[in-house]
Amino acid sequence: MDTLTPVTAPLAVVTVTYSSGAYLETFLRSLADASATLPPVVIADNGSDDGAPEAAEERYDNVTLVRTGGNIGYGGAMNRGVAELDPEIEFVAIANPDVEWRPGSLDALLAAAQRWPDAGALGPLIWEPDGSIYPSARRVPDLVSGTGHALLGSVWPSNPWTAAYREDDAEPSERVVGWLSGSCLLVRRSAFDAVGGFDARYFMYMEDVDLGDRLGRAGWQNVYVPHAEIVHTKGHAAGRNPEKMLPAHHQSAYRFQADRNPGPWRAPIRLALRVGLAVRSRVAVRAARRALDRDHRS
Repeated sequence: MDTLTPVTAPLAVVTVTYSSGAYLETFLRSLADASATLPPVVIADNGSDDGAPEAAEERYDNVTLVRTGGNIGYGGAMNRGVAELDPEIEFVAIANPDVEWRPGSLDALLAAAQRWPDAGALGPLIWEPDGSIYPSARRVPDLVSGTGHALLGSVWPSNPWTAAYREDDAEPSERVVGWLSGSCLLVRRSAFDAVGGFDARYFMYMEDVDLGDRLGRAGWQNVYVPHAEIVHTKGHAAGRNPEKMLPAHHQSAYRFQADRNPGPWRAPIRLALRVGLAVRSRVAVRAARRALDRDHRS
């Protein structure tokens, strides 16, 4: 990464934990090199039983632990964490606890925010642990592309709806996109507050798509900043609990499209979506459970 002149701006970090274990330590340790100044961190904990959030608060002077009172979902917990911040905080880095920050990544996002004054959210390039790039800058799915991706993405990854949704034809350049992965976002506090933060009806998944879409509709930009880089070990909770997480993903996909296709005359569309996604969810859960059983036997 190129050396950047640090941008001085009121900044804080919020993460949500749910028995995140050693991932949280990596998150906090790597954060020390992500910016020239060490920001305050709020951990919004959704009911961890591993002691990691408490250990982090005790070890790190810049960490504050906030208990949400139960597993209220990712978006609701993020909103709770952001609400704890000083009103003078101008930018909030919203990130999963299984993120590892690359050196200078937060400063790169802050510098981009100065170049893009209408940016409500800015997102980095996201590396997978295997060295591949996660397609984190995407178009907002419409009814056709969103449904095609949801139904076919896992069984036909190269289908045209998934390719369009993931912007597979786009080079990794700094640009405005439809939405950015909520695994790591720098949000402008005024924009985040103006749209009401995350929609807490989304327990998990699609809350970032919804946020990006609402920011765009409100006149803000979602800006992809690929020279800011992080590593995301995604899916550790989903991998442990496919019976809970996969249905949540399909329910969120339905909610997103149903909200954007209201009214009695679109009721048949919503019914078809609900039935199709429910069937797809059951198939996905069975496949994930068989895969886990095979892993346990091997």
